[in-house]
Amino acid sequence: MNYLPRTNSFIANEKAIKAAGIAISLVIRVPAPLKSIADQLIRSASSVPANLSEGHGRSGRDRYYHWRIAYASAREVETHLRLLLQAGAINETQAYKALDLFDEVRAITWRLLHPQA
Repeated sequence: MNYLPRTNSFIANEKAIKAAGIAISLVIRVPAPLKSIADQLIRSASSVPANLSEGHGRSGRDRYYHWRIAYASAREVETHLRLLLQAGAINETQAYKALDLFDEVRAITWRLLHPQA
């Protein structure tokens, strides 16, 4: 695949895309009784980079609105991953890799939302 070079790298979004990719790949083969959790994880995981990206292209209150959604969605993904881990439905090593990346995304996003703190 040919990828165009990035001219404006947004670290939070790059990490979020990687984390979402790992999380989504983990839940593709989740057993039927847990499918609703997997489906919600896919929605929340994909929401993180989407809202970071959209917020990055906005300004003022609208920017912060999207970044707050991204932060909350990253927290939601963590809950879904932990539930599926407890159920033994997903790979532990990969899940912790995704959890670590989403934690980094939340930390960066927190600083974007609270630059003076």
